[in-house]
Amino acid sequence: MAEEAKAQEAIDEEINLLSFALIADAGEAKSLAFMALADAKKGDFASSDENMKQSDEAYLRAHNKQTELLVKEANGEHTPVNVMLVHAQDHLMTSNLARELIRELIEMYRLRSA
Repeated sequence: MAEEAKAQEAIDEEINLLSFALIADAGEAKSLAFMALADAKKGDFASSDENMKQSDEAYLRAHNKQTELLVKEANGEHTPVNVMLVHAQDHLMTSNLARELIRELIEMYRLRSA
């Protein structure tokens, strides 16, 4: 019984660490996108583009972590879902939505300044 408890603790810790990593990468992606938007408002499109590029890289790291979970699930390796993982998924999705909208806003600023 003690071995089962230790094994479950290890699984829980792995899920929590993955969740924290997802939250960190998604949060970085969203923050960089908002920085890009602030740059675009000032007309600094070079900096805006660089921040969006970095945002894309951070988002891709988060997305790849999520994809690993999906591949494991598809291969029959179930990941227990806890509140932290749900919270991490929420961060990923809101980050993606914010980035998509910010990308459109930046283009509006770009057109307005032309």
